Amino acid sequence: MTGPPADDADSAAPLSDQERAVLALERRSWPGPGAKERAIREDLGISPVRYYQLLNALLEDRRALEADPVTVNRLRRVRDARRGRR
Repeated sequence: MTGPPADDADSAAPLSDQERAVLALERRSWPGPGAKERAIREDLGISPVRYYQLLNALLEDRRALEADPVTVNRLRRVRDARRGRR
């Protein structure tokens, strides 16, 4: 059984520390290949695969949009552009 969709998350529940850290990491720029994946492992202590799972869920979460609209909207545009090319 799965939990409720991210859109139905309790509006009073703030983003977790990990969710905020994912958004913060995504705001940073990266000097070269591998730097972001290294930071994901070192700073967050999770695998890049898990990171991207969390990030994709955050893109659909209204709380993330409210917390960091610039980052979430930028990532949504990138995702939509990639989908359009497929």
